[in-house]
Amino acid sequence: MQSFTLAEHPHKRLNILTGEWILVSPHRTRRPWQGKVEKPEQDQLPAFDHSCYLCPGNKRADGSMNESYRGPYAFTNDFAALVPGTPQGETNIGGLLKATAEKGICRVISFSPRHDLTLPQLGIHDIRNVVDLWCDEFHSLAADPDIRYIQIFENKGAIMGHIHTDRSGLLRLFL
Repeated sequence: MQSFTLAEHPHKRLNILTGEWILVSPHRTRRPWQGKVEKPEQDQLPAFDHSCYLCPGNKRADGSMNESYRGPYAFTNDFAALVPGTPQGETNIGGLLKATAEKGICRVISFSPRHDLTLPQLGIHDIRNVVDLWCDEFHSLAADPDIRYIQIFENKGAIMGHIHTDRSGLLRLFL
């Protein structure tokens, strides 16, 4: 069985100045994306991009392949802030560094198979499909008795690591 280490596993740390616990995900430093690089804005994006890890049928960062989806598509985040297999553990270094292992699940929803469309550009029916998938994901994960908190949010664009567009939302689930 793997041992918990601060440098490798997600955990929460006590901020001794405020008394609040904060989430720390050190394993995410291995992500290939390390910051936004400003480029001239493209006027027109293609409907499909062979290099985009969110597009239908393309290879994702973890090596798996996306389905050839035709509507909104959900999958587990390749570089999740929380992971289900985090071993239990705690650290307390002189009361100055208190940390407790934290595990969870992070899911991604790609809003559309179209690379060039963002949520506000979708039709009402397509937006409803996105909302229905959010609900399906929420209900499916809420049925797990180990999940105590579900946060649905949208990452917008390259600043959040979406290299090409702002076409995905995330579900972050804390176990």
